[in-house]
Amino acid sequence: MSAPLGRRLAAEALGTAFLLAIIIGSGIMGERLAGGNVGIALLANSLATGFGLAALIFVFAPVSGAHFNPVVTLSLASGGLLPWKDVAPYIGVQVAAAVAGVIAAHGMFDEPWIALSTKARTGPSQWWSEIVATFGLLMMIWGCMRRDVGAVALAVGGYIAAAYWFTASTSFANPAVTLARSLSDTFAGIRLLDAPVFIVAQLLGAAAATAAMRALTR
Repeated sequence: MSAPLGRRLAAEALGTAFLLAIIIGSGIMGERLAGGNVGIALLANSLATGFGLAALIFVFAPVSGAHFNPVVTLSLASGGLLPWKDVAPYIGVQVAAAVAGVIAAHGMFDEPWIALSTKARTGPSQWWSEIVATFGLLMMIWGCMRRDVGAVALAVGGYIAAAYWFTASTSFANPAVTLARSLSDTFAGIRLLDAPVFIVAQLLGAAAATAAMRALTR
């Protein structure tokens, strides 16, 4: 990365906060407008997240790499694409900014700033879904890294929108997102009790994808 660390961390903070505002805000709006139709609410949530993530990558990738995700940061560091000394600051900023994004979304919809989620997301199918979803996300990133920013943005945004639908967990694929969503008792929430196993599954999926894609793209 050519930009100073402070500038990169600011980009990661802005991007991650906006990502969570998009995820939580579109979930609230979708649920309110869907009239009880969960499918319509999920469609709105997935499209907003996919398009929003692609836009954020376009904007912030030239500055920080647009990780917005601890497993992406760890994966790229393991491949020598980010200094290990920058990993802890990146992850710290991602987690803090994710929480800030939740608060921002709640403020736009007159929700309590912080509300522990009561939405259960647990069981083997959900955990396996998070392994698959995270594997796929890292596969997209590693596979597109030799192309331009536009390719990464379109591939990652499109993949996440699709993964909302083909995974039982609706594809969190991000430990910072998972923790932050446990603080939102809305459509996109997850119980704090369920978050740790999701995060373990995400780490496993990311590690497997990193090894596989590094072998394929050498």
